[in-house]
Amino acid sequence: MDFYLSAILQGLCLSAMAFGIFISMKIFNIPDISTDGAYTLGGVISGFFISQSYNGFAIVGLVMVGGALAGAATGFIHTKLKVNALLAGILVMTALYSINLSILGQSNLPLLNFPTLFTVINVFQNPTQNTFLIVATIILVLLIIVSYVLKSDFGLAMRATGNSQTMVRALGVNTDNMKIIGLAIANALTALSGYLMTQLQGFADINMGIGIVIVGLGSVIMGETLINYFAITSVAKMLLTVILGAIVFQLVLAFALSLGINPNLLKLITAAFVLLIVGLPRFIFKKAE
Repeated sequence: MDFYLSAILQGLCLSAMAFGIFISMKIFNIPDISTDGAYTLGGVISGFFISQSYNGFAIVGLVMVGGALAGAATGFIHTKLKVNALLAGILVMTALYSINLSILGQSNLPLLNFPTLFTVINVFQNPTQNTFLIVATIILVLLIIVSYVLKSDFGLAMRATGNSQTMVRALGVNTDNMKIIGLAIANALTALSGYLMTQLQGFADINMGIGIVIVGLGSVIMGETLINYFAITSVAKMLLTVILGAIVFQLVLAFALSLGINPNLLKLITAAFVLLIVGLPRFIFKKAE
């Protein structure tokens, strides 16, 4: 039971990153590969400052600023330097690897002997229940904030930029700035996810972000399937489906490991699962026609 509860906790922690993927992919239609680097950046900033005995709450702002700067760099390269969005993300992700390694100072930094976000606050005696309450509260607050932003005039301008740049420009909105700000928000959320996962796992690793964009994309696609099936139009409900997608994704991986599958094959299983959830709905709808 604890095995699957751990998977749910990981899914909740990764929900912040899934929100970021939702903004970059579903609102701006930008395949932001810098997600891998921003996620690790959030983790290594957390690991470094926690190892220096800083409070977990005190560094959350720094983590999100770091992620926002990474996203803004991707947006700037794409919009101002006219570099393909995919290549811009790859360039920033590559640069972040060196930056992350410089911050961390080593490939792996254990945090088991340092107080973290989940040990400073003690509501329940059971550490797993305590962690669940903290993570769930953070994600709930994040859900409220992100849904409010996306429903505001600024959020509507962002969504319109993704739908029709020509129309938005005619209304006097600077679409380049919208993309830069949008990617900054997306990567700030991604870095926050790395911040949570580092403290949940008890270590920061320079390779923790490799392939994480696939996990986020899979979560968003599963959420999108529910959005289309139930014809959901509410932004808050859309984000809820993304959270559900992130949790289900981790539960599927946990189930695969519980069957005794070699952990070395986990990335292969992840890729196969994403391929399945991408291709299966189209296959079903095609057969229905």
